[in-house]
Amino acid sequence: MKTAEIATRYLDHFRSKDHTIVPSASLVSDDPSLMFTVAGMVPFIPYLTGVVPAPYSRAADLQKCIRTNDIEEVGKTARHGTFFQMMGNWSFGDYFKEGAITYAWELLTSSEADGGLGFDEKDLWVTVYETDDEAADIWRRVIGLPAERIQRMGREDNYWHTGQPGPGGPDSEIFFDRGPAHGPGGGPAVDDTRFMELWNLVFMQEMLADVRSQTDFRVVGDLPQKNIDTGMGLERVAFLKQGVQNMYEIDQVRPVLDRASELSGRRYGADAGDDVRFRIIADHVRSSMMLLSDGVTPANEGRGYVLRRLMRRAVRSMRLLGVEEATFPELFTVSRDAMKENYPELETDWERISTYAYAEEDSFLRKLSAGTTILDTALEKAKDTGSSSLGGDQAFLLHDTYGFPIDLTLEIAGEAGLGVDRDAFDDLMRRQRERAKEDARSRKSSIADVSVYREFRALGETAFLGYDELTAASRVVGILVDGAPVDRAVAGQVAEVILPETTLYAESGGQVADKGTIIGSGFELDVIDVQRPVAGLISHTVTVHTGEVGIGDAATTVVDEANRRRAQAAHSATHLVHAALRDTLGSGARQAGSLNRAGYLRFDFSWGQALSDATKSEIEEITNRAIGDNLGVATRTMSLDEAKAAGAMALFGEKYGDTVRVVDIGGPWSRELCGGTHVATSAEIGLVSLTGESSVGAANRRVEALVGADAFRELASERRIVQELTSALKTPKDKLAGRVAELSANLKRAEKRIQAFEAQKLQQRVPELVAAAAPAGRITLVAEALGDVGSADDVRTLVTQARERLAGEAAVVALIGVANDRPVVVIGTTERARESGAQAGALVKLATGALGGGGGGKPDLAQGGGQDSSAIPAALSALQDAVAAL
Repeated sequence: MKTAEIATRYLDHFRSKDHTIVPSASLVSDDPSLMFTVAGMVPFIPYLTGVVPAPYSRAADLQKCIRTNDIEEVGKTARHGTFFQMMGNWSFGDYFKEGAITYAWELLTSSEADGGLGFDEKDLWVTVYETDDEAADIWRRVIGLPAERIQRMGREDNYWHTGQPGPGGPDSEIFFDRGPAHGPGGGPAVDDTRFMELWNLVFMQEMLADVRSQTDFRVVGDLPQKNIDTGMGLERVAFLKQGVQNMYEIDQVRPVLDRASELSGRRYGADAGDDVRFRIIADHVRSSMMLLSDGVTPANEGRGYVLRRLMRRAVRSMRLLGVEEATFPELFTVSRDAMKENYPELETDWERISTYAYAEEDSFLRKLSAGTTILDTALEKAKDTGSSSLGGDQAFLLHDTYGFPIDLTLEIAGEAGLGVDRDAFDDLMRRQRERAKEDARSRKSSIADVSVYREFRALGETAFLGYDELTAASRVVGILVDGAPVDRAVAGQVAEVILPETTLYAESGGQVADKGTIIGSGFELDVIDVQRPVAGLISHTVTVHTGEVGIGDAATTVVDEANRRRAQAAHSATHLVHAALRDTLGSGARQAGSLNRAGYLRFDFSWGQALSDATKSEIEEITNRAIGDNLGVATRTMSLDEAKAAGAMALFGEKYGDTVRVVDIGGPWSRELCGGTHVATSAEIGLVSLTGESSVGAANRRVEALVGADAFRELASERRIVQELTSALKTPKDKLAGRVAELSANLKRAEKRIQAFEAQKLQQRVPELVAAAAPAGRITLVAEALGDVGSADDVRTLVTQARERLAGEAAVVALIGVANDRPVVVIGTTERARESGAQAGALVKLATGALGGGGGGKPDLAQGGGQDSSAIPAALSALQDAVAAL
């Protein structure tokens, strides 16, 4: 049975039971404490906790999930994968334990001919919570399961909660017996490898407090509304129904594994180490593709870093299989074809997905090439110094800076006959992980528990009136101080204020929050931020400027009109820039993010190369022509499907409901899904001036621009600079560029003449330095202070030239100059001096130590610097003594 068919059977089964079929939410989670959707229940948490009223009483879905906390185990076990799909059914105050159990059993055990999954009843076992007599009774009395196949387990295994105070409840899990070949008998309580969990049925019935761990919490009462939350892993069911050994061999994953085998010329199943690499490739390619599909792009932090790591691990694994050229065009295409039946958007959005994937692989392959060169140099240096291994700090630098995998470092070092200080590398990696975890903890701890908004959201959605009005009367229904509900806030306090309606725009869609005030009888609140902490609710973060505000007080929201007009002009300008980019570059230039605030816009888009000056000028001209044409701006509300059919552009990663707002500027020329505020006609924008264009990733570019009066002031400033230059250079404006180019060329010629003169002066100093050579023990030593020099290169040149003249002797040349008020030390040794034990690197460390600095280098030539120029005589004396002692 194909994986896609299993999913179809599941959804059809629950559709026949009057469940609303809910499309999968994005892999990018709405939960601010989560980077990704890590479990099937994540999108439903607001409904399960009661923070947001559920829009349906029963639902079913196939949810995309990604989890990378155990990424190192991928490929090593049958069950660890980073991307997986969870089939779930949900009841919000509708059916409870008996309904959940009977629905699950019917689907699992009904014949395939009748639309079921066709599992044999004798192969199924269940567990229930140790005190859940009700569930155990349903399994025995209603389902007819023998008592010996119903096992009771404790909180660790059969109780679910969110990890925070709120709802929780016992669960019942259904297991499949894979047979004696996979482990001992006795049920899931004995062995969870032989007995594999299929389906988890959570009976959410209790309110919890003092939640300290999975098992340490306090039950404080029953929930007023009991809910059902179930989950069954699609990949797990698929590998059981398809008769394969693990999730990597199912029909949605195996084709990638097979193509990797073909490309590498190695057979899957022939070598255990290679098999792990094949499975890593198959898993990570699919996960990367699905993240790209949901708008995540490679980056050095956050979600983008996780994606980059997955892709690089896939490239690394191919390299360890002997394939050094690009393979993503082959592997990603195969993965797309295996997954598109469940996710047709992969095919329709393939141009964007593949552009990012291929660019990231090319970029990493170049980094691997650069890393290989650096590694080769480091290995050569280690050999020169007689070391038997590469330092762990060098291996870590390669890993951290160049993304060079440690196993490749080990392999290449081994080929060179050297080891790697793995203990030191692992210690540095451990410290880095601890820093990352601490950072993650600090970010997570700064986020309030959204359950505090439950009672406010239960009053209804916040009405945003700011599209049409800048002021609106309302009343205070909620106040939070330090994340906790209070009755009032007084002057000087920072608080969150909840109102049933507001004209103040909450930050979203790239547009920053409005500035403004909330006023009432006896109080004035300065608005410092406006956010949507949960769906449908707007919260105003304020400073109480005067008086005190309390629950129930009448309040009026007042938007800062000047700031709003400038911000909405920037937002509308962003739409025009997007349309101009697509006119100029084609449909491949898709929005990847934006920021709009008063007078400024930043727009990220998918594109793999820098824009030429001519292209930037064309984009700017198209944008300003649209402004001058005074195009009408129209907004309409329609269903998401209608908007897409009308050609409205959607931002990847942005969340849209069933009903969306479409903004047209000039009709279909610029048509986007957008909830932001906008101008009435394009002429209100005034002017757009592009100020910058840069890279923000392997296949992303960013343009920045000033808008309206800010753009005019920037251009006026540039005009003043031009006027000053024309006056100073006595050159007409139209000939200014040529005159500046001429002066620049003259300056370069003059600099070359000066450099030649200084080189000649240096040459003239060489004979006097050689003449100053004096015996120091068995060595001829030149140890001189040069005074002020142009740069360290000047000192290096003198050392090498003086050493050449003394090449036939056992000689050391040690010179110290002062560049930019700091001492610079360069020491060179001849071959005969090195035979006598003179090592330039060791001598530099000695001298720079006296100067309060440091340095190093090879035995023949080394360089360093210091802090204290007054210590130069002491440094030269120390060198004299050290060389004489050889």
